[in-house]
Amino acid sequence: MFTTPEQFASANKATVDSLLSLANTALASAERIAALNLNTARSLMEDSVSGAKALMGAKDVQEALSIQASLAQPNVEKAVAYSRSVYEISAQTQEELSKMVEGQFGEFQKTVAGLLDKAAKSAPAGSDVAVAAVKSAIAAANSAFDNMNKAAKQVAEIAEANVAAATNATVKAVGSAAAAKKSK
Repeated sequence: MFTTPEQFASANKATVDSLLSLANTALASAERIAALNLNTARSLMEDSVSGAKALMGAKDVQEALSIQASLAQPNVEKAVAYSRSVYEISAQTQEELSKMVEGQFGEFQKTVAGLLDKAAKSAPAGSDVAVAAVKSAIAAANSAFDNMNKAAKQVAEIAEANVAAATNATVKAVGSAAAAKKSK
């Protein structure tokens, strides 16, 4: 497959570089999730303390219920924002990883095409049919990969739209419920 040590070394370097890129992408995503978790935990703790202080300062049961109802909406909005942030980080990471895989697949296609051309030139007479069959199989595999890639992107877009719609519906529903409790 490799005719010179330089080609072998180059292929190994490319593989190591690809693995490092994948590792760096995964670590960057983990860092973002960890930072989001820490910030969310800090905010949750601060909100809990201020909510507890507000409830302790209530003069009667009616005021305590009113305070408790007013705390629900921001908590739901923060939970939805957290979920949305996790989803966005995951989607961005998936997109970056997909681009890397596409790039690697493109390089693989070029390598296979080059090897196939070399093999076709040195193949014995009458092997044109076998070479054409292999080229056809490779073209079919490439087409299948492209179709899968397009389908995956469409599914991701649909999922993103559904997450956004569900998020908005949840926030509106909680807002309506909180408004209904306040008007009682």
